[in-house]
Amino acid sequence: DPSAYLVEYKNSLTAFNAAKKDTIEGKGRLNNLISSALFEFLGGKGIPTHFIRRIDDTHQLVRSVKIVPIEVVVRNITTGTLCRRLGVKEGIRLPRPLIELCLKDDALGDPLITEDHALLFGWTTTEQLQKIKEIALKVNSLLSEYFLPLGIVLVDFKLEFGTDGEGNLLLADEISPDTCRFWDRDTNDRLDKDRFRKDLGNVLGAYEEIWRRISGKR
Repeated sequence: DPSAYLVEYKNSLTAFNAAKKDTIEGKGRLNNLISSALFEFLGGKGIPTHFIRRIDDTHQLVRSVKIVPIEVVVRNITTGTLCRRLGVKEGIRLPRPLIELCLKDDALGDPLITEDHALLFGWTTTEQLQKIKEIALKVNSLLSEYFLPLGIVLVDFKLEFGTDGEGNLLLADEISPDTCRFWDRDTNDRLDKDRFRKDLGNVLGAYEEIWRRISGKR
């Protein structure tokens, strides 16, 4: 079926544009379960996504899309590269969500870009960009409300978008501890890939905890 793809979730872990690599048995299964649950939740709230259904432990069926070459980062609390770039303290809760755009290009290190870059170089259109930002903010609101009763703070996350054969804009890629920062509401423990980035240990345990809380809610 040319209108659908099979996505495989692997056990590999990468950070810093693949400068740091590892493999953890069971990680692919957890990301698939988490991402499937979140796509189902967002789809039920009216967010257009590429997700069709979960096939098994490590596979999803998704709609075929042409990926927009822009990564959208939504930040609620300061951490990571934002602190390093701007010299601001970690842990500042922002008065409103901050949206950043990056060019999706591993060879260049996914550089930060402005809206003018995105438009003038033809990586997206004015209409597309406006819709991308609207969807990103809606996803942020929905997921923040979803996770808070689970004792999880949505710190920031990365989204990717694509267009289907009819030109419809769809949320694509994945939504998991690989692409989101999750902090425990009470302890500020990191429950995401930062445990791998910062050598905090027990990476799989953090992913398992996210799934335990999501599956308990379901």
